[in-house]
Amino acid sequence: MNPQAHPPTPLAVSAPSLMLFDGVDIVLTTGVTLTTLDLQRNQIGNFKAQRLADALRNNTTLTTLDVSGNGMGDVGAQHLSDALRNNKTLTTLNFGSNQIRNVGVQHLTDALRDNMTLTTLSLWKNEIGVVGAQHLGDVLRNNKTLTTLNLGKNQIGHVGAQYLVDALTNNKISRTII
Repeated sequence: MNPQAHPPTPLAVSAPSLMLFDGVDIVLTTGVTLTTLDLQRNQIGNFKAQRLADALRNNTTLTTLDVSGNGMGDVGAQHLSDALRNNKTLTTLNFGSNQIRNVGVQHLTDALRDNMTLTTLSLWKNEIGVVGAQHLGDVLRNNKTLTTLNLGKNQIGHVGAQYLVDALTNNKISRTII
């Protein structure tokens, strides 16, 4: 397929159904030039998160993925984190409003130690506490690519915020933390 003949276009899936999700699997694994995939509020849950992660592992075109509002929790975060370790093209991940707690953040930060392409990560409106902020701080000390992190509407408090400040003091990469 000639990429100039079919320029990349975003795909937004707005109806939560397994059949539509099968189509997303096919699109991600067949070499279609898809750069942006918006799956927000599609009731993905854990099972579909595993399928999405399997498709993302070998995808070489997707740069932006929005899976916000899907109730994936820590297990879904683990599945997508496993895919992030191998993915070399994803730069923006919106994982907001997914009931992710400290354990899910630990999976994500483990993946961020290996991932060198993600620049923007939104974890807005999850259930992240001080321990999750500590995990993020640990990875921010050495990660050179993540420049924007949205942690709004979580429960990191002053202690969690201090972990992030300490990490940013040690890493001089310019960053935006919301």
